[in-house]
Amino acid sequence: MLDMTLDKADFEANLAAAAGHDMSLRAELLACFCASLETQRDLLARARCDGNWEVSALRLRGLGASFHSRQLVDLAQEALDTAPGDPVVLRKLAQFADEVARQG
Repeated sequence: MLDMTLDKADFEANLAAAAGHDMSLRAELLACFCASLETQRDLLARARCDGNWEVSALRLRGLGASFHSRQLVDLAQEALDTAPGDPVVLRKLAQFADEVARQG
């Protein structure tokens, strides 16, 4: 299991800043983040060429940056530094997605 302790604080602060005290908006933002994460993770897993892998990894990095998730930015960079289909990166991204989904 990945350690999200420090990352979780930044991520939660970003959600709180965006949603304020509106818990339904917070839930909607988290759901959108999770949906985007899952879409790009799926595209990354199905990528068979460098170009598709790179585009999905860059989108994941952008998603992480926009939500202040340093861990997602780092995982996306790790994907950029590996070959398409790298099972280690895909497994780490799956663990990250599971952890984020549990935060909801």
